Amino acid sequence: MSRIFRRVLAALCAVPLLLLTDLPAARAATTVTVYYQAPTTWSTVNIHYAPAGGAWTAAPGVAMSAYPGCPGWHVKQLDLGSATGIQAVFNNGSGTWDNNSGNNYRLGTGTVTVAAGALGSAVPCGAGAANTATVYYRTAWTTTHLHYAPTGGAWTTVPGVVMNEPACTGWVRRTVSLGTATTWAATFTNGSGAWDNNSGRDYALGTGTSTVSGGVITANAADPCATAPADTTPPSTPAGLTATAAHTTVTLGWNASTDDVGVAGYRITRGGTVLSSSTTSYTDRGLAANTRYTYTVQALDAAGNLSGSASATVTTGSAPPAPAGGQMLGGDPRKDSIYFILTARFNDGDAGNNRGGSQHVKSGNAANDDPMFRGDFKGLVDKLDYIKGLGFSAIWITPVVLNRSDYDFHGYHGYDFYEVDPRLESDGASYQNLIDAAHAKGLKIYQDVVFNHTSRWGANGLYTTTTYGVRDSEWSWYYSEKVAGRTYDPLVENSAGRTYNGDLWSSTAPAGNTCPGFGTPTGGKSPEGYKLYNCQWPSPTAKMFPANLFHQCWIGNWEGEDARSCWLHEDLADLNTENAVVQDHLIGAYKKYIDMGVDGFRIDTAVHIPRVTWNRRFLPALQDHLTAKYGAAKAKDFYIFGEVAAFVNDKWNRGSVNHSAQFYTWKERSTYSPDDVTAALEQFDHENNLGTDNQPTSTNAFLNGNTYHAPDHSKFSGMNIIDMRMHMNFGDASNAYHNGKDSDDSVNDATYNVVYVDSHDYGPNKSSVRYAEGTDAWAENMTLMWTFRGIPTLYYGSEIEFKAGQRIDCGPTCPLETTGRAYYGGHLAGSVTAADYGVVSSATGQVATTLSKPLVKHLQRLNQIRRAVPALQMGQYSTEGVSGNMAYKRRYTANGVDSFALIAVSSGATFTGIPNGSYVDAVTGDTRTVTNGSLTVDLNAKGNLRVYVLSTSATPAPGKIGATTSYLK
Repeated sequence: MSRIFRRVLAALCAVPLLLLTDLPAARAATTVTVYYQAPTTWSTVNIHYAPAGGAWTAAPGVAMSAYPGCPGWHVKQLDLGSATGIQAVFNNGSGTWDNNSGNNYRLGTGTVTVAAGALGSAVPCGAGAANTATVYYRTAWTTTHLHYAPTGGAWTTVPGVVMNEPACTGWVRRTVSLGTATTWAATFTNGSGAWDNNSGRDYALGTGTSTVSGGVITANAADPCATAPADTTPPSTPAGLTATAAHTTVTLGWNASTDDVGVAGYRITRGGTVLSSSTTSYTDRGLAANTRYTYTVQALDAAGNLSGSASATVTTGSAPPAPAGGQMLGGDPRKDSIYFILTARFNDGDAGNNRGGSQHVKSGNAANDDPMFRGDFKGLVDKLDYIKGLGFSAIWITPVVLNRSDYDFHGYHGYDFYEVDPRLESDGASYQNLIDAAHAKGLKIYQDVVFNHTSRWGANGLYTTTTYGVRDSEWSWYYSEKVAGRTYDPLVENSAGRTYNGDLWSSTAPAGNTCPGFGTPTGGKSPEGYKLYNCQWPSPTAKMFPANLFHQCWIGNWEGEDARSCWLHEDLADLNTENAVVQDHLIGAYKKYIDMGVDGFRIDTAVHIPRVTWNRRFLPALQDHLTAKYGAAKAKDFYIFGEVAAFVNDKWNRGSVNHSAQFYTWKERSTYSPDDVTAALEQFDHENNLGTDNQPTSTNAFLNGNTYHAPDHSKFSGMNIIDMRMHMNFGDASNAYHNGKDSDDSVNDATYNVVYVDSHDYGPNKSSVRYAEGTDAWAENMTLMWTFRGIPTLYYGSEIEFKAGQRIDCGPTCPLETTGRAYYGGHLAGSVTAADYGVVSSATGQVATTLSKPLVKHLQRLNQIRRAVPALQMGQYSTEGVSGNMAYKRRYTANGVDSFALIAVSSGATFTGIPNGSYVDAVTGDTRTVTNGSLTVDLNAKGNLRVYVLSTSATPAPGKIGATTSYLK
């Protein structure tokens, strides 16, 4: 159990117990004890029943226990609530039923026997009335099961029966029938792998009422839920405290304290940091190396009384060795072009990990035999040569972390940030295998990461919500039956495509519940017409998540402060990223992927976290880890680019600098409160009050005349951006070009911008369909992106206008095949081998046809040209002395390179005031000798290009690059 999870769990467990003395005594439920004489051929007996006025149990019902000392008889005590009787039938669990010849059995309360169709009221075998016992168990678990056996009888089936009789906060209760036995053995479990079996001895209980609290049995006990005097006695001081260090991890252990009522947990302090534990041990990870720490431990009881302190001092050792993993390729990210894929929709290499999910039929995917999780890492590894053959040297993949939702193929519903989703991995094709295979071919992996939110249910190891659920006649299809020790595994689905969710729900309010009206009907109905209940679905305003870990509001103003601190959608539980526990959890997770050797992060929903939080917490932590792994110089090669979504056509997002993409490329220029929540508010007000005219500016993207100058990155935040303004204006290339230029002075260094036309979310101008302006327009867009400043990025399939005009996303309301997130693997069938970037040496099958498309040839040659001319990769640009609609000059002079190029896209241009010398066009090979500082380009063909490169002593012009294509000629 992680340090963070212990802290959260202890806090949740301890606080509600303070309300113990305010609760009334429990009220007994109506019960019936049913004895059934089964046929001798039945080895298992179940009773399937419905209380009067209530719903039937899910078939085959609940198991009955063999009645001790009475061969052939089985017994089960049932809680009826306020009902006065039941209908019942019996079965052997294998298809054989006794339903009273189709009439069902009508049973009352008290003691009832059923033998050969006859009803009676005498306990069989002449034993008289059955003995009963009631046990109260003090618990912090959401759900508690009682696993027991009467002396001489059989144990219940694991995990036992749910302790669901009315009790009070902190306690659960169950009354059981013992038959003729007067003693019995019991253990307790949460149904998810945690057990209390009295240290392996089981609890020995008798008849009457017993309590079990903190391992202590009280026989013939008073009702612990009755009003009791206030508890003012503190627990005993923890004894035997030890502290041991292994590298930078400290493990604490101590003897259990005692208390007149019960110990609720332990408070641990390290310096000014307060930690907690619900057990007699604690593991503190991620400490500084070779540092002396002092810990104190105090016991806490339910009333909040603290014991005396035990203390111990320990010194950490050296930092642990770096985990096995990989190394990023390194190098300036501007040299790359990026191919963006949805891994689950790209190429299917292993059908064994395909999963359709619960929406498989409803979405229409089943009719197309198209499971949402179809592509995988193996499929991507198999087609790395396709991507390299297109000319790309970097691949942006959607999030890889374990997801949890009804429709989570895209990866943005993270449930366990420390684990890779098994629906993407295969034997021999793990995530590490993918990274290694890509690197072996000279391809970088940019991993999409999410810091802003988790899945609807929270995040494993940080906090997972418990919702109300009930397995009645309406909802048993949705809620999994709880199984001890079982956890979520997305590879295991039932016949309806549902995964196990027994760990997420409870029919009784969990310890620490703060959701009002837990389990009471809302009066509404589900789409299926089923009754809805309060606290059945996570919501920010229902107080189902702790406020210290998750935000508690919906966004009301997309350009307001709440857009950085509230929920985007019901499926995305918004993390309180200003909290240190949350920060540590996320930073720890993404360090893991850095250690695996990924080359960069694309940050999802970056705008929904305050810039000051990025600048003070997340970005420095990542950079520190990169520096420790690679050294300061290479660490800067790790490419971080954020999605600061601004769906407008102006320079500043509706006047809100805090919600504008370029704003996130800058360091802070004021000092704010040490408290992150306060600092975020201070920054928002400070920057918005300064307004758009008082933001920092930069010349990092611009030439000084014809001269390249060293960029000034001293004010760079560490986060680059997706060029949202060009994206929004890519209705045509000219529009994108002129809008992009207009914003570049407000970006720290626009040469690092990621530039794309459309993506998995939107097309230009917030279009909901994939770009569909025609092949010529696509060719022109590509020509601009591959020669203008920034890093060109292409969404998978755009090289053949895949799904042009189709809606990009419609969730599970339509088949994926009809959307921009359709499966692409059919176009990749066959074999392909890349000889170099943009060069295919062989291809067979359908992929050969794909590679023959005009836009593919265009793309391959653009990548070849860009890779051959450093000015097109890393150069600053200028339009001074340049006439023409899309025309500019670019230069890069550094590290022994001096590359100068004149670019014209689609139409002619004249360049004046340029250096004299020999210029060679990379498209046609045409050579011009400039003696008067002027060069004119004649061009009139959409998508065509001229790149006249000056031959310098440091960097000669490469000449014509690649073969003539339909557009580049």
